[in-house]
Amino acid sequence: MNEHLLDHRVEGPASAAPLLLGPSLGTSYALWDEVAPELSAAHRVVRWNLPGHGGSPAGLIGPGATVADLADLVLALADSLGVERFAYAGVSLGGAVGLELALRRPQRLTSLTVICSSARFGGGGPWRERAERVRREGLGWLADSADARWFTPGFTVPRLVRDQRDADPGAYAACCDALAAFDVRERLASVSVPTLLVAGREDRATPPARLREIADAVPGAALVEIPGAAHLAPAQRPEAVLTALRTHLGGDAPRGTAVRREVLGDAHVDRAQARQTAFTARFQDFIARYAWGEIWTDPTLTRRERSMVTLTALVAYGHHDELAMHVRAARRNGLTPEEIGAVLLQTAVYCGVPAANAAFATAQRVLAEEERGTGQP
Repeated sequence: MNEHLLDHRVEGPASAAPLLLGPSLGTSYALWDEVAPELSAAHRVVRWNLPGHGGSPAGLIGPGATVADLADLVLALADSLGVERFAYAGVSLGGAVGLELALRRPQRLTSLTVICSSARFGGGGPWRERAERVRREGLGWLADSADARWFTPGFTVPRLVRDQRDADPGAYAACCDALAAFDVRERLASVSVPTLLVAGREDRATPPARLREIADAVPGAALVEIPGAAHLAPAQRPEAVLTALRTHLGGDAPRGTAVRREVLGDAHVDRAQARQTAFTARFQDFIARYAWGEIWTDPTLTRRERSMVTLTALVAYGHHDELAMHVRAARRNGLTPEEIGAVLLQTAVYCGVPAANAAFATAQRVLAEEERGTGQP
């Protein structure tokens, strides 16, 4: 363990774009366990621990510490890893560190994501009182109430509660000092990096209004609210946080998602995203980036032509559920029912009559549903 650096974990290809992930007070980088491995498919992910948390030396900060001090420690970590510019995402205190970085060293950031955090964490008095009690009594009393502060009723992550109990009291108290002094509300308009705010709708510690305040003040910032998430959203709703981060960080993914919505419709894409889990996230990313972000955006063929090709391929392989979806997409791309019928008739010659027969039945059902939906008989 390096006594001068934050404890950290690196995942992903060394040549990939760097992404630093910051924790909340009282937790370790385990907060990102359900998110970081998926992000590491496309990024060099660096998770770090606050002083006195996990394996980070407690002596890195002391009484009267500031969020700026923590930001300097993050920059020192990045320098030690040879990382000049990086995307940053942080939760609560980790989010405050991100705001400090964006204000003081914007040239180091490619983007910023602030999760379940605030530009000011209430008055300084309660944080100083907590710091004093932790210095006297330790952290057991806080660990006992961690679930109520961090999660919705009935949800817990034992590893994170254990992190709270095992943190160094002196370093934890110094982090409380930093939160007590933190207030960047009047400086938010100066944030110039692309910024995403993520709020947990059930978060009582930093409710959505705190994130909305930042989003309203930071030029061009976006805000996402996650239902069913309290203060530690990456642990409680990792799939939703992952989706928000991928969209914010990705290059082709947002463009691919937009095209996917244009071709398949919002309802279908919303259902697909709602079903997404950490297990399926990489596959969904693959679809967004390659199928929709590269193939469907290639101008060599029009969308009408791509719909014809797609219908033919789906008939050939008997993918009837996908065929129904792409009959709807073909209508959205401008094909008439007569043109769709002509494509299916062509498949009878080259894919076989039984395949075309099943395809006609599927298409007829979909087209009839569409007619009923428009009020036609």
